[in-house]
Amino acid sequence: MRKTRAVSADWRSEIERSGYYPALVIDAAADALGEEGAEAFVVHHEATFDPAMEMRRHITVMLLTATRLVVCHTDEHPPAEPGGTSHASTTTDSIQLGNVQSVGLTRVVPNPAQYTPGSLPSELVLSVNLSVNWGAVAHIDLEPAACADESCELDHGYTGAVTAEPLTLRVSEAADGPDAVRSMMGFADALSAATGGR
Repeated sequence: MRKTRAVSADWRSEIERSGYYPALVIDAAADALGEEGAEAFVVHHEATFDPAMEMRRHITVMLLTATRLVVCHTDEHPPAEPGGTSHASTTTDSIQLGNVQSVGLTRVVPNPAQYTPGSLPSELVLSVNLSVNWGAVAHIDLEPAACADESCELDHGYTGAVTAEPLTLRVSEAADGPDAVRSMMGFADALSAATGGR
């Protein structure tokens, strides 16, 4: 049995707790959610560093409804010129559950020989593969095309495959705390069940 501790049942309070432009993020997520209620959610706030080694903050909110996976990303951007003001951009996507091809969850467990059933992993990576292209990011694998004639010296061009980049989210106990890991596990379970994976 999994060791549990109460985590927030309200996605709005989790966004408020993150402290990252809560009014903006809540408003964007609520607009995308519409009249539907969230059956499960995960809120992940993280810091990233750009090439100039300036810290940028980012928040991802995933809301699972009876019919959709709603994903909200909010990023902050530096002023365009010295003395200017920074700005934030929020993108929301509404994905029909039928477009979720698979839900993967990678668990990282330290000292696996000492593992006891129900112990919390130290790190989780959620990977959601969609039948629609996620944003503009995709992998293109090309190789020279050939024909069945082994003596043919003609250039047949290239053949390949375009693979959509999965939506991924990583949490760790060290960086995000045990409640974030529990929340991610619960959300992955709910999403997997909703898409027919369990």
